[in-house]
Amino acid sequence: MQKILVTGANGQLGSEIRELASACAASLELVFTDVAELDITNLEAVQAFFRKENPDFVVNCAAYTAVDKAEAEKELAEAINYLAVANLAKASAAAGARFVHISTDYVFDGRKNRPYREDDRTNPQSVYGLTKMRGEEAALAYIGSMVIRTGWLYSNFGNNFVKTMLRLGAEKPQLSVVYDQVGTPTNAADLARCILSIIGKVAVREKEFVSGVFHFSNEGVCSWYDFAVQVMKLGKRPCKVLPIESSAYPTPAPRPTYSVLCKEKIKAAYDVEIAHWADSLEALRLFG
Repeated sequence: MQKILVTGANGQLGSEIRELASACAASLELVFTDVAELDITNLEAVQAFFRKENPDFVVNCAAYTAVDKAEAEKELAEAINYLAVANLAKASAAAGARFVHISTDYVFDGRKNRPYREDDRTNPQSVYGLTKMRGEEAALAYIGSMVIRTGWLYSNFGNNFVKTMLRLGAEKPQLSVVYDQVGTPTNAADLARCILSIIGKVAVREKEFVSGVFHFSNEGVCSWYDFAVQVMKLGKRPCKVLPIESSAYPTPAPRPTYSVLCKEKIKAAYDVEIAHWADSLEALRLFG
């Protein structure tokens, strides 16, 4: 039986993986940890946990994602987004486990006008993006690592843009949302299914494990304004959404203006099928 260790299991992605766990093949055993069970910033604790569990695959969903707070909490962001990743990669190497690490579109500067490919130059513009880039480097120092970049993640769990819009849409008659930041909303359940599908195919030797960087988001392109309008429509909120420029809504950390990701590499390597963002959003339980 192949054992999968999932860290950051109480976050959006980890929670979606946990929900899908019962549908996994009988040959896969999943072990879920969050900070209460394992402090991934502590190398000795990580190494001891790996010796006890001896995982075959490790999926790191843990991350410091408070983008604006990271500007003032650089050490904490670095500990979780970089140092902890280095610990997991080192322990994975010692155990001979395949390591899947989740990263972000924030490693790019957002100045392109075509979908970012995996080999495009990184140039983070925020502390969050910088620490995630360093985490990628730490993961890829181990040959058995796969980095999956994603963006605009939402789910049935945790705090996210969809839940915020639904709440504000019920409280306010109108709301202003930026229209000049473009990307692709990603349902965390779709990413969770993708990760488990890849591991399942590798576990039964249907596919070879391919190390390196991959991109995953839902298909299509939209602005945050477009996203908000669709959320209000599906949530039957009477709130009117007004488009504004980013300059009218300044934040401590700059956001990428363009963060659409090219997914051709992961589709080709693992026969991944990806839903359009609008279809995947509509399938969310929050609207059921």
